[in-house]
Amino acid sequence: MKKLIPLRYNGEDKLDLALKSAIAHFRFIIIHPFDDGNGRIARAISDLLLARSDNTSQRFYSLSGQILVERKVYYEVLQKTQFGEGDITEWLVWYLNCLYRALETTETTFRKALYKAGFWDKHTETELNARQRLMLNKLLDGFNGKLTSSKWAKITKASQDTALRDINDLMAKGVLRKEVSGGRSTNYELTGD
Repeated sequence: MKKLIPLRYNGEDKLDLALKSAIAHFRFIIIHPFDDGNGRIARAISDLLLARSDNTSQRFYSLSGQILVERKVYYEVLQKTQFGEGDITEWLVWYLNCLYRALETTETTFRKALYKAGFWDKHTETELNARQRLMLNKLLDGFNGKLTSSKWAKITKASQDTALRDINDLMAKGVLRKEVSGGRSTNYELTGD
């Protein structure tokens, strides 16, 4: 590692490890020593230095994953910085903001997981059939659009009447309610308490 990253970035100075991670990533990509896998290795170097920065063996965020989500901008900023005047400030700002967004994504994921765990903990004694469990998990995982009885029937491969019985059963148990917004068709949502 010391050969890839100049000594001044390897702990002999007081530069923050998150900044060292950004600089090491950039320098490795610029060197581009291999025909394939340079991006993966650069992300691994970044992750290694960030793990040292965290001073823990457990990390719950993924900078690599966030870079992959933002890969178009990643390549634009890399290219602009690489062929610029030698100032890597824009790269550092982008990298640290990307790290921040990775942390935010993880926080959101944790909140959802905790909410889902709390929901199932609250309803451990609630009798549910397989269709109800399937649809409740879809709602907890971020169901796209509005939940209607026809969507329920289609997803669970049940009849419209069976879907409506499932929904009414969950409403009677206080798990689902009709959406307040109303409209042409009736939509359902989790009670949220």
